[in-house]
Amino acid sequence: MSAFSSLCPQTLVARLRAAGCVFAEDEARLLASAATNPDELADMVDRRVAGLPLEQILGWAEFCGRRIAVDPGVFVPRRRTEFLARQATAVARHRAVVLDLCCGSGAVGAVLTAARAEVELHAVDVDPAAVRCARRNAVGARVYQGDLYDPLPRSLHRRVDVLVANAPYVPTGSIGLLPPEARVHEPRVALDGGADGVVIQRRVAADAARWLAPGGHLLIETSERQAPLTVDAFVRGGLTPRVVHSEESGATVVIGTRRPD
Repeated sequence: MSAFSSLCPQTLVARLRAAGCVFAEDEARLLASAATNPDELADMVDRRVAGLPLEQILGWAEFCGRRIAVDPGVFVPRRRTEFLARQATAVARHRAVVLDLCCGSGAVGAVLTAARAEVELHAVDVDPAAVRCARRNAVGARVYQGDLYDPLPRSLHRRVDVLVANAPYVPTGSIGLLPPEARVHEPRVALDGGADGVVIQRRVAADAARWLAPGGHLLIETSERQAPLTVDAFVRGGLTPRVVHSEESGATVVIGTRRPD
């Protein structure tokens, strides 16, 4: 008998729903399948009711059909970011040099390396917990801890074919409006994009041309409302931008191309 069936499914679903879990039935099934005994299941449900992200409790998130390891305190990859991963895969060729800034758990890089043969992947995050996760998920990648481009070797200058960044873009004043599972249990550095939400994006775009190969691409996830600000940052960085949007996932990505020399 599974832990789920021994603890009354109706009670578990009712607790999760009362805590505000919209997909309570699905979450109950996932927690039950992950638990090895009733006590562990009860503890997992207690943590979910207390507001911990489901993915941090399970230890993984589904992303582009893959299971991405997510440790406690690490930013949870969002479903809308799958659109960023697909756009990056579309412009990446086989044997491309890819740089994933603000990589978090390494979800985007993991998808890219799975989809394109012999990709040379480099990834960076300022959060040490995220770096540990990325090293597990993006197999074969060189993962660095540090602030944006700072820890990268100079040998990457003008060699990067695809630079992808899911930089934080929540305005500082809006952090308090986020759900508790993000506001309390995810690192603020992965959420806070500065006064207008585009401060980190501007830093990424400003230095991108130093690292991109001629004709290389920078892709940044943003919001539809902030896209004009992101586009302006790309133009100031010497890139030719275009905006793509997914109605299905509500995702917006700005893609900038470095002009060939």
